[in-house]
Amino acid sequence: MVRLPLTPAELERGQRLGALLRRARGERSMLLTALDAGVSPETLRKIESGRIATPAFPTIAAIADVLGLSLDAVWSEINKSDGSAELPRATRTARQRLAS
Repeated sequence: MVRLPLTPAELERGQRLGALLRRARGERSMLLTALDAGVSPETLRKIESGRIATPAFPTIAAIADVLGLSLDAVWSEINKSDGSAELPRATRTARQRLAS
């Protein structure tokens, strides 16, 4: 099966997803986050760097769950096209709980 090249919009959305996950992960180690989500650290690294612009839904669902992100918030944030994507409010609260 031949995979079609990604569009610029898909590549940009992948960059926003990676940035969102990096911010949500904060000080938490990439290794522990990946292991808790059941994905390889290399997969998480590639998603965070935008090298995997369209990761599988179960992968994102697992990572979002570990980071305390709702999938609705992730979808909303990565589909902003003006570059103003911010960490969802619920995630800030989760990160504050972890810091306590």
